[in-house]
Amino acid sequence: MYARNISFRLKNNTQSDYTRTFENQILPLLRKQKGFKDEITLCNPGSQDAVSISLWEHKNNADEYNTNTYPEVLKTLAKVIDGTPRVRPLRRSCRPSITSPSPCNSGKSVVREGG
Repeated sequence: MYARNISFRLKNNTQSDYTRTFENQILPLLRKQKGFKDEITLCNPGSQDAVSISLWEHKNNADEYNTNTYPEVLKTLAKVIDGTPRVRPLRRSCRPSITSPSPCNSGKSVVREGG
């Protein structure tokens, strides 16, 4: 599992426009991408700051999206995003468990920053 963490700032009073654009234009594009699993976007009502996390089967799937489709996504969102979004890769790694001496076999994982 691989994730892309994108932090961005919305232009004033564009949160509903962002949501509509994302649901109607961006999400259908993402669903067509090889290895795409899911996306979650977080923002508070009235706030301009937002975070979007996309989940991918493999890093190379996210890399291919970043190279071939993400530029188109940025153009589509230019009317609602202020500035350039900050993209940080996240990778899945094992998390130790108190009850399991072997953290990678515990079935628990956490997503951490890094490639």
